[in-house]
This record gives sequence, C-alpha cells and structure tokens, in this order.
Amino acid sequence: MLDGLLLGLQTVLTFENLILVFAGCMVGTLIGMLPGLGPISAIALMIPITYGFDPASGMILLAGVYYGAIFGGSTSSILINAPGVAGTVATAFDGYPMAQKGQAGKALATAAYASFAGGTIATVFLVLAAPFLAELSLGFQSADYFALMVLGLSMVAAFSPPGEYLKALLMTCFGLALSTVGTDLSAGVQRFTFGRMDLIDGISFLLLAMATFALSEAIMMVLKRGQQNTQVNFSSIDMRLTAAEVRTIVPVISRSSILGFLVGVLPGAGATIASFLAYGAERSLAHDKATFGTGNIKGIAAPEAANNAACTGSFVPLLTLGIPGSGTTAVLLGALIAYGIQPGPRLFIDEPEIFWSVIVSMYFGNLILLFLNLPLIPYIARLLSIPRQFLIPSIMFFSLMGVYLVSFNTFDIQMMVVIASIAILLRLMDFPMAPLLLGFILGGMLEDNLRRAVTISNGELSFLWERPTTLILLTLTLLVLTSPLARYLVRNILVREPRNL
Repeated sequence: MLDGLLLGLQTVLTFENLILVFAGCMVGTLIGMLPGLGPISAIALMIPITYGFDPASGMILLAGVYYGAIFGGSTSSILINAPGVAGTVATAFDGYPMAQKGQAGKALATAAYASFAGGTIATVFLVLAAPFLAELSLGFQSADYFALMVLGLSMVAAFSPPGEYLKALLMTCFGLALSTVGTDLSAGVQRFTFGRMDLIDGISFLLLAMATFALSEAIMMVLKRGQQNTQVNFSSIDMRLTAAEVRTIVPVISRSSILGFLVGVLPGAGATIASFLAYGAERSLAHDKATFGTGNIKGIAAPEAANNAACTGSFVPLLTLGIPGSGTTAVLLGALIAYGIQPGPRLFIDEPEIFWSVIVSMYFGNLILLFLNLPLIPYIARLLSIPRQFLIPSIMFFSLMGVYLVSFNTFDIQMMVVIASIAILLRLMDFPMAPLLLGFILGGMLEDNLRRAVTISNGELSFLWERPTTLILLTLTLLVLTSPLARYLVRNILVREPRNL
C-alpha cells in the first residue's frame, strides 16, 4: 500500500497532472452549478480531449470533472432551488430556506466544508478498504438491493413535517407510479405511454427535478409578489460558522461520509441515493426534527458529505471489479476501455500507476475545490440580490433550456410545464415534493431487484428472510416505519395520562 501511495504521489505531483486536476475541478464545478448539465454529459464531451494524454493523466482529468460537478452542484440548489446535479437535490431542502433567510454564505460554506470532509474521509477509506469492500459489494444480491431500496423509501418520514406523514407517503406512491412510465425492459412492454413515442424511455429525472423544484419555485415567487428580495450580507462574517455549529455538524459529517461511501461502493446505488439516505438518517436521529426543511445546517452537511463520499466510493467497484457503481462511472469505464485498459482485480498489478494516481488526485482535487470555492462564495451569493423581475425569468430559462438541451425534444418542455403546474397545486396544499423524487429515483431499481429476487426464489417470498443481510435491512425498515406511531403513542398516551391523574 505504501509503495502504491508513493507511486500515486509521484504520478500526480507533476506540473502537467496538477494542472489537469485543477482544470478538471474547475470545469466540473462550473458544470455542476448550471441546472440541467451533469457530470455524465461533461465527461462524455471531454473523453476525446483526453486521448492526447497518457491513461493516468486522462483519468485524473475525468475524475476531477466528476467530483468537481458533485462539489459545485450544491450552489444552484442553495441559491435558486434548482439542483445542478441529481446528487444535490437533498441539499436544497434546507440550503434554499437558509438562503432565503439571508444566510446564503453560511449555507454555501457549510456545503463546501462538508463536501471536502466527505471526499477526504472517503479517499482514506478507499485506500484502506478497497479490496475488502470490493468483495463485500460482490456479496450483495438482488434481495439485498431490494431491501436497501425499501429502507430508502421508508425514509419518507424524514421529508414530512410533523403530522404530515400520510401526505409524504402519498407523494412517495406518486413518485413510484411515475417511475413505471416507459418501456419495461424485462418484458419489452410499453406502460402508461398512451401511444406516445416520447414516453417510451420514461420520464427523465432531470425533467421531474427541474419541474418540481426550479420551475415551480419560480412560479411560486410570482404568486408571492409581495415578498422582498433576500438581503445578502457580503462580509466574511456571513460565511463564518460558530463554535456551536461546528460541534453540531462534525458528527453529522462523519456519519454521513461513512454512510455515503458504503452506499457508493454498491454497484448501481450512487450519490443521489446516498444523499437522500444520509438526510433521512440525520433527521431521524435529530432532536430538532421540526426544523429540518426550514434551514437546519445539519440538513446541508449530511447530504453534501454523503454525495461526495459516494462519488469516491463508486470508484471501488469500477477500479477493483470493472463494474460501474453509477451512470458517471459507467462513462469512465468506457474511457478506460478506450485506452485499452480493462478494470478489475488485475488493475492493481498491471496498471498500478492508474489506480493509485486516481486515488491520490482525489485528495488534491478536494483541496483545490475547497480553496477554489470558498473565496468565490461572497460573489456567488450575489445571485440572491438580483431583482426578481430578472431572477425569475433566468431561473425559468435555465430550467427549460437545461431540460431541452438534453433531449432536444419540445414534448419534454410541454410535460415539464404540466408537471410544474401539478407541483404548484400540491405545494399550495402543503404536499412535500421531496418524497415524490425519492419514490421516482428508487422505483425502477426497486422493481428490477424485486423481479430478479422473485425469479431466483422460484416465485417464493422466502428471499425476504433467507439472507441475513436482507433480514437486517427489512428489520431496520420496519423500525423506521413504526417510529412515527411509536412517538405518537409515547407523546399522547404515556405522557398525557399521568398529567390527567
């Protein structure tokens, strides 16, 4: 291991590779800030550029774009409620309310610190535990993935205000229903497409996220015309965290980084699921649950640490098994194969400079991202001081164009407007939007893994309790689902009865 780290340092600490790390982080950050553009598109576009470099340098550049986009995606989530990438949707739940309260600088600084810590902790884990975690991820079967998805859906309680659990549950079911639109890849059957060719591939996550958050938020601003612009304090005090806030977020970042890294290691999970799970877990553990969704600093630290840790963790199955852990690492896998390199257990032996240089570059990249973003926060936060008559059309433009530039299909624009209109009605009736996205994200994976698990068990339900991992995850799910009822019984029966005596 020590020899590998020294080899990685020797490879990264050259002028050319350090410039590539910086360039990748810069490009990724800028792309992450723009709603609609994600790391997959950026990496796909930059692959031809990397052909002029050796494989180690090319992978260093592409990896920098990847975690730079995740790092920068929190900016638009916090400032205009338009997630730059899917992995930063959960950041908007508390980041945007903090920005509305005039604490945009503090929210952005918290996201930067949490992202750096999550990426750094995950890099250390990647060095120490990559071979062991590769074997662990291979041990996960369809039944375990199904149980993990069910546990993720049970976190719906984390996105519901007190007394609104049923509304959150209904929105989760709505999201699950939307995830069934399109072609069933297993049976080759079209579902709920109504004969429209535009719906054969289903509804895009980007379209749904932009419609329910960014576009609907812009229209809600129009409906609340009496409100004034947020007053932004551009002094350095606005970015400074108090000692109490630091003590609050340190354990949150630690827990969320470990959770995010472990989720990222699992093939097919990724940063989006990790951020939702971390947010839900922290809200379940918190004593101030009611403040989540209104500007709680823990609601920013948890998903930001988790999504950056998951980004690093997704390199474990990629580099050690040749299995992409997310859509972005699938593109990176294609880049490696284009270089004539086959990722897998032999990569340690055949191409050690690639494996160790990518890992070492992650630490340098996280340092660069931290020092690159912190000085820019006061200037980035000025977005909130833009007059509403300019800000609202800008949000609508970036939302609509971000979706259109992915598919170049006007039907997506029409659907986006319809979904945004429905979202506005639901928001006026105090239905939360986050469970809708959670159900949509996990719906497809839940269905696929359930179908495979049932097929393997010959139609029997015994797969639910035969494997210890599945049983443990389902037990945790049951505890999470019954916790609201348990809290209600304790609060209204065990506490009130002595008072009546």
